[in-house]
Amino acid sequence: MMEPAPADLNVSRETFEDLRSFSILLSKWNPRINLIARSTLNHVWSRHIADSLQVVHLKTPEKNWIDLGSGGGFPGIVAAIVSKHLESPFQVTLIESDLRKGVFLKTVGRELQLPLQVETQRIEDAEPKKAEVLSARALAPLKQLLTFADRHLAKDGTALFSKGTTWQKEVEDAQQHWRF
Repeated sequence: MMEPAPADLNVSRETFEDLRSFSILLSKWNPRINLIARSTLNHVWSRHIADSLQVVHLKTPEKNWIDLGSGGGFPGIVAAIVSKHLESPFQVTLIESDLRKGVFLKTVGRELQLPLQVETQRIEDAEPKKAEVLSARALAPLKQLLTFADRHLAKDGTALFSKGTTWQKEVEDAQQHWRF
């Protein structure tokens, strides 16, 4: 897929340049540590970046955004890139248990000078975060994500969990155990 224009993504030129730098780093690192499916690498802008921007544009926290199981950085790195260019940036924390992916995420944060912290540990072992916004993409069934939200989401926080075609079944299953 061709690279979109900044206006197509509803972002500033500076944000777009950081997104482009992120996509280059992703392409460079992906063959070694499988950050995203190889079949989606040619569609990184539509399949990963634009998709993450939709989530990020839903809710802007004042203080903190926590991304669980960050993997290749979606939507967490995208949230940090958007935050960097705000008048009042919010802190983004990525929790990723895979050490190699954690090194990648820290490298992106350092090279792009993002308001970012990376914790390489299991979600269950992380100190409760009291997140204003809690996100996860392609991590676990909704029932499990709600267990994570119970631990890491602030009382008045917002959980943004991207789901695929089986979302209705996941909602039904989760409603057996959770009220939301």
